[in-house]
This record gives sequence, structure tokens and C-alpha cells, in this order.
Amino acid sequence: MKKWIPLILVVVMAGWFLSSLRQPPETGFNTRAFSKLPVLMNGRFQPFDSVGRNSLLSISTKSTVSLKESRKLTGIKRIVATLVGTPKASNSEWWVTTNRLSADEWLLEVIMKPEVADDRKVFRIDNNEVIELLKLPDNQKYYSFNELRPQVDEIEKQVSRIESIESSKRTVFESQLMKLDEAMNLYQRLEISLKPPGSDDFAAELDAYQKSIPPGIAAVNAREAGQKFDQDAFNMLLGFMGNYNTVASFALPLTIPPADPGLPRDDWQNIGTNLMQTARTGELNPATRFYAEMVTAYRADQPADFNQAVAGYRVGLADRFTPQLRKADQESFFSTMEPFYKAMVIYVLALVLALFSWFGGGGATATNKAPTFNVSDLLRRSAFYLVMLAWVIHTFGLGFRMYLEGRPPVTNLYSSAIFIGWGAVILGMVLEKIYRDGIGCVVAGSAGFVTLIIAHNLALSGDTMEMMRAVLDTNFWLATHVVAVTLGYASTFVAGFLAIIYILRGVFTTTLSAETAKSLARMVYGIVCFATLFSFVGTVLGGIWADQSWGRFWGWDPKENGALLIVLWNATILHARWGGLVRERGLMNLAVIGNIVTSFSWFGVNMLGIGLHSYGFMDAAFKWLMLFIGSQLAIILFGLLPQKLWRSFQARPAA
Repeated sequence: MKKWIPLILVVVMAGWFLSSLRQPPETGFNTRAFSKLPVLMNGRFQPFDSVGRNSLLSISTKSTVSLKESRKLTGIKRIVATLVGTPKASNSEWWVTTNRLSADEWLLEVIMKPEVADDRKVFRIDNNEVIELLKLPDNQKYYSFNELRPQVDEIEKQVSRIESIESSKRTVFESQLMKLDEAMNLYQRLEISLKPPGSDDFAAELDAYQKSIPPGIAAVNAREAGQKFDQDAFNMLLGFMGNYNTVASFALPLTIPPADPGLPRDDWQNIGTNLMQTARTGELNPATRFYAEMVTAYRADQPADFNQAVAGYRVGLADRFTPQLRKADQESFFSTMEPFYKAMVIYVLALVLALFSWFGGGGATATNKAPTFNVSDLLRRSAFYLVMLAWVIHTFGLGFRMYLEGRPPVTNLYSSAIFIGWGAVILGMVLEKIYRDGIGCVVAGSAGFVTLIIAHNLALSGDTMEMMRAVLDTNFWLATHVVAVTLGYASTFVAGFLAIIYILRGVFTTTLSAETAKSLARMVYGIVCFATLFSFVGTVLGGIWADQSWGRFWGWDPKENGALLIVLWNATILHARWGGLVRERGLMNLAVIGNIVTSFSWFGVNMLGIGLHSYGFMDAAFKWLMLFIGSQLAIILFGLLPQKLWRSFQARPAA
């Protein structure tokens, strides 16, 4: 039975992953069907589901909204609340989480019932100076738009001052305030994406608008001709046009497809632009009517009418926009599946089991010719199978994302993190298959987990599938230069992770035997050779791409220098080993320094504010980068300790 435990673990975790694909039927409003409707935003077609998820992540760093009620707890309930750490709202009340809104449900409220959404605590503020400036309660991290509304003038005043300061020279307070302003602008633009401000019954308003167009246009023409005109008709049409002009100027996603078959299929408009156009043509786009019916039904709490309008709109889209509908359905399915989050959880479980395998017992022994139960081997095999499962899910997510984008795997920092983790896990599995000592599982689990955590945090900046700049829009070079250089990054990190295992096991445990140390040294050496090859080839291919895109092979851009630095450092490690300048411990310390070089080349150069690859100074990313570099320097200090202070060397028998 014990030999089946690894397979049972894999089946359980695979079942957990697949369980998300089966969603229970909805009652009431068919939010799921609405979330799959396509819109055009950030230069690409995507479902409302992605608009909601990406917007909520940018605003609150979460993909759901906590709904809380304040009520007084007494007796056993208060004791339980105290034990689980439920935070107090006051001396006599306790916040009790009652439910959560999904990103789709939250988006529906924002665009159809903004007066309700304005009370949801979704704006995350971590900086105490910002909280103090805006006179907000200091015992919470999330605030509603209504709490921020009284301080809008102060925010605008501060933003006007901060905009004149270079992003790299702004204080944490100034950066956080700019981030809050961007979140509020995004939120307010979403609020008018499907209806003008103050509209309660949008369907009835559209009827009134259509009726006002003929007399209103007649009044406008008469006024321009200097003739007597109907002032009431003129004012009514002017009032409608004023509201719709606001929507046209600020509404974010383009929700209305072209009704004219002669227009390109990507010539979508926001609802305000389309309504203003209606005044000229006299014809209302059917999509606008369907959306107005959805808004009215949702505000009147009429799910049957809402669902009917959603279904009717989908049927109308299927006549000409089947590819957009299909892509929106597929992207919504991908987001619901959450392959990278699920893979990350399984990587963590595999990492824990692999670490425990080092302390779970030695090799197989025999008593009366019957082998004893080997806990270490069981944990190691369980970890390996779980890594394989997580990698399969990781691969499926990577492939699905490539299919949705129509691009090779690496197009931005987010996708580079996913791909680096994917490549590092492959190397870890290969090492585990060769050496069967748990080290490969630890490398694979830690690399997969860390890189997917990095990807999650990069996703907080917005849409991760946005269109690329035209000068970089070439699948050939994305599939050659970027993939090759990213594999170089992944390999260098794997060598660094192996070096960390060598140092930490050697200094703090007695598990680094002489044989294990030699195995780790061989692993690091081989992977550094692999990393040198791919980073060099990738850098050369990048120069060729730059020559075709920008007219020069090499321009000493910070990103180019960073790529070259990785090549030079890996070459330095190899030459130091070949020349006998370093042995095992020296090789390991140099490999850990490789982590610092690679992390700076991957992220640090993007924050310098200069160069064609600069993405701007990110204070949160800079903090984590500095913490990572600090941790690597600390490990190097441990690696430099005399061997007599290493526990593993102390435990070895004297030669």
C-alpha cells in the first residue's frame, strides 16, 4: 500500500486542479455568460472577465472583494474570533467575513451599479503618509471610493506636483500616491463604460434619446441658420450629447462592434462614441440596445431580463464575430482554470516533501532479508511525481497562453518569469532523474514556486497579454532570441539554487556528505556550461534583432549590457574552475553571485529609467530585488566560512 502513496497524492492534486473546470450552474443573474462577452481593450480582444480580473488586481492586488459586516459578538463566538485573529472594528464590534465578490460580480456592480460599488473597500493603500494626508482611518488597508472622494482635490493637487518629478527620483510616498491616482482613474473610467453618469433606466433613456434626435437636429440646423428654433428640443438633445460626450472621452473598453458589414471587424467603439454617432446617422447600434437592456435589468434586479439580453447579444455577435466570441470564451476558461496558481501550490507541496526527504531516513536496510520502510525514498518519489504534475499543469498553462496570444512563450516580463520557471523545473527534473537524491526536486519546486510568485506580482500592473510595440512585433525573434536568452537566465538560476543547497546543507546540517558535495559540484558545472551557451547565443541573436529593428547591432543599452554581463560571468566561472582558481566551495559562491547578476540583468536594468528596454522605476519590485540580493550576499558570507565551522565537514570522519 505504501508504494501507492505517491500516485495517490498525484491523483488527489490532479483532481483538485480539474475540479475548477466544473462550475456549478448559476441562479439569478448569469454573470458567467456576461463575463465572456468580448470587448476591445489594450489593443486586443478580451472578455469582460479579463477586464474585471486585471482591473481588480491593479486596484486592490486581489482577484476577489471581501464583503464584511460589523456586528457584536459575545460568548463563545467572541472567543473563537479572538483565537482566529479576526480584527476588531471597535471595542464592542468585530469584523466578520460573510462572503466574497468575484471579479466578474464586482465589475458588474462598477459598470451598472456604481453607487453600490463605491462603498466596496477595494483601494489598497499601504503607505502611512498617504493615509494621513487623506485623513483616512489607519486601522485598515482597503478603502472605498466614497472614503476617498472627499480628498479628490487634494490628490489632484499632489499629483500635479509629483508629475514634474522623474519617476526614479520620487519618494515612496509620492510613488504610492501616483499609484492610487491611477487606480482611481481606472475605476472612474470603468464606471462609465456602459452607461452615462446618473442614468437609472438606460433602456428608457435610449428611447427618449432616439425620439429627441429628429426635433433636436432640426432645432440645431434652424439655430445655425439664424431661424427660430425649438429651444426645448435643442436643450434636450444637447443634454444627451453632453453626457454621451463624457462617456466617449473616458469610457475604457470598446464595447460596441461595427454594425456596418463594410467596416473592419476590429473597428469597435465605446458606447459614448457610438451614441454620439447615432445623432448623425439616426440608427442605433443593436449592441447598444442590448447593453442598455442589461443595465436596466441589472439595476431593477430582474435576472430573467438580464439573461435574455445577454443571450440575445451573443446570438447577434455570432453572425459576424464568432472568432472574437470564441477567443473571449477561451480566455475566460483559461482565467477560471488558474493553471499557474494551481501549479504554484503543487510546487510548494513538492518542495516541502523533498526537503523532508533529506531528514526522513537513510538508505534501505534489511532485517531478516526484508527491507525496512524507507521514509526518505517515499517522500522523494512523492515530491518527484508532484513536480511532474505541476510541470504538466505549468506547461498546459504556458501552451494555452501562447495559443491565446498567437505568440512564442516570452513577450514581456510576466511571461519571462513563467518561462524561466518552466525551464528551471525541467532542469530540476533531469537532475533528479539522474541523481535520485531529492536535490533536483528541491530545485524544481523552489524555482517553480518563486518564479510563479514573481509572475503573480508582475500581473498586478495590468493586462499581461497586451499588444507589443510594432518595432518588436516579430514572432521569429521572439521565438529565437528571447527564448534562448531566457533559457540562459533559467539555467544560471538553477546553478545558483544548487549552490545555495550546497552551502546551506553544508553549514547548517550534517546531510552534505562528500559524495553529495561532489554530485552538486558536477551539477553546477554542467549547468553553467549550458547557461553560458544559451546566454551567449541569445545575446548574439538579440543583436541581430536590434540591427533589423533599430538599425544597430549593439548600442550599450542597459538591457544589452545586462545580457552580456551574464555571459561574461558564466564564462568567468568556467575559466576559474578550469584554471584551478576555485574548487567546490569557490564554484558554489561564484554560482550564487550569478543569481545576483542575473536578477539585476532581468529586473534591475528595467528600473534605471533609461534605454529602450526601460519599464520605469517600480518601488515595490525594487524593494524585493534588494531583499533578494541581500539574501544572496548573506548566503555567500556563509559559503566563505572556514570549513571547520561547517556542520557537515565536522560530521565527516577524519581521513
